[in-house]
Amino acid sequence: MENILVVDDEKNYLLVLKELLAEEGYEVSTAQSATAALEILAETDPDLIITDMKMPGMSGLELLERLKQKDPQLPVIMMTAFGTVEKAVEAMKKGAQDYITKPFDNEILKKTVATALRLWRVIKENRFLSEELKAKFGPSDLIGKSRAINQVRDIIQKVAGTKATVLVTGESGTGKELVARAVHTQSPRRDKPMISVNCAALAETLLESELFGHERGAFTGATNQRKGRFEIAEGGTLFLDEVGEMSPAVQVTLLRVLQNREFERVGGNKTVKVDVRVIAASNRDLKEEVARGIFREDLYYRLNVVHIEVPPLRERREDLPLLIRYFLEKFAREFNRDSLTLSPEALEAIRQYDWPGNIRELENMLERGAILASGPVIHAEDLPICRNEPVSREALADQIIPPGMKLNEVLEMVERKMITAALARTYQVQAHAADLLGIDKNVIKYKMKKYNLV
Repeated sequence: MENILVVDDEKNYLLVLKELLAEEGYEVSTAQSATAALEILAETDPDLIITDMKMPGMSGLELLERLKQKDPQLPVIMMTAFGTVEKAVEAMKKGAQDYITKPFDNEILKKTVATALRLWRVIKENRFLSEELKAKFGPSDLIGKSRAINQVRDIIQKVAGTKATVLVTGESGTGKELVARAVHTQSPRRDKPMISVNCAALAETLLESELFGHERGAFTGATNQRKGRFEIAEGGTLFLDEVGEMSPAVQVTLLRVLQNREFERVGGNKTVKVDVRVIAASNRDLKEEVARGIFREDLYYRLNVVHIEVPPLRERREDLPLLIRYFLEKFAREFNRDSLTLSPEALEAIRQYDWPGNIRELENMLERGAILASGPVIHAEDLPICRNEPVSREALADQIIPPGMKLNEVLEMVERKMITAALARTYQVQAHAADLLGIDKNVIKYKMKKYNLV
């Protein structure tokens, strides 16, 4: 039973609200002042607060500020007299979930309360899942128990609670973005967004616009003002992957943002201030790039406040069993298999391999094995380890696409398979599957009809 705390200096409103909400199945507590409400909150954890705006002593707005200090996501509904709606709007800017006007309509009140509590249930479920992940994998979702990966976890624990900029380095495929996400999820910014940008994937002009946004008319095609990733990540974390690929011009702008926490959009002159934590990653030796004059020395030291080196898989072989189990369980779910295991020969081949492509290569190889295995056991012949070269997605495609297929047939085969796997992973929730695939929910509905997946 969900608990609601109602705060109002007018006793009649307390009685009416308590009876009305109790009829809906809620447990209701009441307080005739903000001070009394805070005393109740010291001993209980309600799921929703409904408070009057204007009260003697501490006002509803002041109570709201105190509540948000305790839990920024706790839903609060403000009650205000008709004609002072602007105060309610002010309250919503300060974090109130919604507002109702006095005298209120009973049905509107019920719907407003139900909506707020539905959102709160989702928040609590996400918090629970987050705690489950922490309990299972430690301070991050980095899988392993080796000394090398435990050292990474230790640094994550120490740096997560600070505002320090972090530089994550390591070979391709080692899981640098996972480390960045672990820092974010353990930080006070966990409830704000973590935004990722691949600096190697964009040309200089596009990267600058992507990071800092642009004003209308800044360049050909800029028909509207657009916020950049720094603004979108406000209050949260910005992950700059392959930061060593930045051009000198973008490096200068990034340095200024790190120094002053402000910038101008491309084509604009208005200064935008931001509160964003930056985590950068590179598979290059940035210190060597500095020595060669490719990367700015001052930017390097701004980024390298705390350095996390992610070890290659060949230096943490004792983690292979846990990683193998994780990926086999993942692909068993994706491909609707009861289980997947490795034959002794396949397992031995994996243990002897050097993994130049690291965890990404291991994942790709086990995915191939799961696709080609005729039963629940993946055999050595299902894994291309004997070639002693990393398995790219392109190579995997060469091996699994039947010869003679036309392009549209291949695209449809892959599309159908990915949609089926996404639906299986999200328990047939179309909106979640669409998010997983990076497409609109209307598109996935159309594709499901096209491939008879409805």
